Amino acid sequence: MVTARRMEESLQDVPASISVLTEDDLRRSGVDSVERVIGLTPGVSIVTNTAEVGDTQINIRGINGARDAENSVALVVDGILKTNTAQVAQMHGQLTQTEILKGPQGAYYGRNAAAGAIVMTTKKPGDEFTGDVKVQAGEESTFGATAVFDGPLGDKAGFVLFGDYFETDGHFRNKGPTPGSQGATVDAVENTTVGGRLLFTPSDTSEIDIKARYAKFEGSALKFNPVFHLPTFALPPGSPLFDEDVNDHNYDFIGNIKPENTQDSAEVSIKGTWELSDYTLTAWGLYSDVDQEWLADSTAATFYRFELQDSCTETREALAGEGYQLPAPQFLAADPFVSVFGPFGPSTCDGTQYQARSQTDFSAEIRLASNLDGAFNWSAGAYFLEMERDTSVSIAEDQGQGGIMNAYNAPDTTNPTSLMFADSFDTSVYAVFGSIDYDITDALLLSVALRYDREEREVSSNVPNVNDPATGNPINPGLPAVGMIPDADNTYEEWQPKISVAYALSDDWNLYGNWGVGFKAGGFNNQGSEALLDANFNALLGSGLNIGDEYDKETSSAFEVGAKGTLADGAVSFEIAAYYTEVTDMQFFEFFTGQFGLLRVVSNIDEVEILGAETSLAWSVSDAWTLFGSAAFNDSEIIDNSSRPGTEGNKSPYTAEYTVNLGVQYVAPLANDLELSFRADLRTTGPTWFHTVQENQVRTTFDLFFPGAGTADYSQTRRDTYSTLDMRLELATYDSWRVALYGLNVTDEDILSEVIPSAEFGGSFVAPGSGRVLGVELGYRF
Repeated sequence: MVTARRMEESLQDVPASISVLTEDDLRRSGVDSVERVIGLTPGVSIVTNTAEVGDTQINIRGINGARDAENSVALVVDGILKTNTAQVAQMHGQLTQTEILKGPQGAYYGRNAAAGAIVMTTKKPGDEFTGDVKVQAGEESTFGATAVFDGPLGDKAGFVLFGDYFETDGHFRNKGPTPGSQGATVDAVENTTVGGRLLFTPSDTSEIDIKARYAKFEGSALKFNPVFHLPTFALPPGSPLFDEDVNDHNYDFIGNIKPENTQDSAEVSIKGTWELSDYTLTAWGLYSDVDQEWLADSTAATFYRFELQDSCTETREALAGEGYQLPAPQFLAADPFVSVFGPFGPSTCDGTQYQARSQTDFSAEIRLASNLDGAFNWSAGAYFLEMERDTSVSIAEDQGQGGIMNAYNAPDTTNPTSLMFADSFDTSVYAVFGSIDYDITDALLLSVALRYDREEREVSSNVPNVNDPATGNPINPGLPAVGMIPDADNTYEEWQPKISVAYALSDDWNLYGNWGVGFKAGGFNNQGSEALLDANFNALLGSGLNIGDEYDKETSSAFEVGAKGTLADGAVSFEIAAYYTEVTDMQFFEFFTGQFGLLRVVSNIDEVEILGAETSLAWSVSDAWTLFGSAAFNDSEIIDNSSRPGTEGNKSPYTAEYTVNLGVQYVAPLANDLELSFRADLRTTGPTWFHTVQENQVRTTFDLFFPGAGTADYSQTRRDTYSTLDMRLELATYDSWRVALYGLNVTDEDILSEVIPSAEFGGSFVAPGSGRVLGVELGYRF
């Protein structure tokens, strides 16, 4: 039974593609996070925690959640729609079921469901006091502990309390020569979550559900290395120096700043459900507060923003005098005009970078739905969201005394700010929605859903009107000669229909088709972005970039047809689907770096077409053995892209050409109430481009210094196919203790997590994924 379409129904009857993991599936596989749920789901991929905690991008069927924009996937936990993308990877309670609904789901979930929806159900209080405690320990100093307790509070109430702690030293260390950062973990994690749930049932027809949760993260940030794509600079010609395949990169983390990354999140919600004879009334409200910031080395060492300052000269000469050399093709010399610097280095010449993002929001919904036994049912409701968000990105001079965790540091500090983007965003969302389900015959079902979303956005710059002490220019390129950057506002709205048809060929076979529209509101880049791009790239290089301080809304129209059913008296279940999606103004994240420092923006790809097919099968071979298999294939094409002319014909970014999942599960009872279970899951992810610039050549800033030689070739920025194998062997009693051996990425596959080409820079920033973790888990239930 699933609830992805906001009503309880059989999975086989839903006229859409849904991937479901039941409580048993989750327990057998040891899956307890969205990231690992996605690893078991065909046609879905994720990039998370490469830049910072909460930085999560989920791709479903070729539609990606652009970094710094709103998410493309609705996250629904116990019937409540979450609003902050940073919450996707967090713990929300003990999972009892997950459902991933693919394709645009705007009619059901609104503005942030352009690619699909993730619906999670967590543990509710039971009639008796119970507990479930587990601890785990593994390689790389990995340790975790989780406790969940629930029980009744009298005849009409119950509670759930949960806590989770996880830490790991990660797989990568800083190899640089600077004592303050040498040996520091690059991908460390320490996360603590506590939460509770109170469930009241004042009567047989009413329920009040109150939840609260707090999480704190401390760890690392920005686990990227530079890779250069300037074949003209390669010596000898054809060597990997300056012309490296991102898949062959050996990681060297050598920064002199130890990255710091923190996140605090808190939320509270209340949900009420009332059964009113033939109708059900549901209402809920959610308050959320997420604050995160990080500090690390910057990217500004290459084009002499800080390289001629005293702080850079001192550390450069000291390192050169000690005989230290940078990873090739970088080169360190006492002469600043002989050195070849990359970002994130051991000198102070690259400066520091700081980023902060804080968001508070309140959302509420009311919905009335019929629960009639006849052929006709309906629902109607309204939704409201008020969101306040502050963001800042800045670089500052590194004077060798560490960084200061502030967006702006005055010139007389040890970490004076050189470039700054900072804005406040206010957003109000209003929506109305409804649906109709009609059984035309016993075998033929028609569903129609419609939602209207209106999003009002305002932005105000928080950048002080001061000059950069390094260059004497305004601290933000968008600052006018007199006064501040003016405020801006806009309204984005969209009707989002969904029409579905299901036909039961028999009790065991269903055919279905659907069409729906997805919508993601436009928004504002940090004010001053357009001025910086025009001055540094369009005017100097003739890049022809069409990226402004505002980006447009994204809409998608998707058709899907499929079949699902069972064979061999239910021993085999299968599903097959094919789809076509057209995306207008697809939102895409871009990263720019140069003499100015760094810039993060969201642009629009005018039109993208995606064709795909998926299939999945599960076979209960016997009472003990089950086999799983699924595959998804995407054929995408950029039809038009005025933001970057010349990329038409390329693939949709962040979209794997295919994913294949194969699995086996064995569960057998033993003597004395013991059970032995084994599960193995193999995931293969196909070739993936991460940028609209793919097998393209781009004139870079280096061409200004070496005319005719500074053209980058990005044909080696595609991630190759890779496979990961997860395994779990568990011995357990039916109602008390359990012990398990587990392995994540058992074969220790070298994973390339993300590639961020900075096209006009001449290189990419690449981040590694997690290596192998073997561990043991002990648990006890009562």
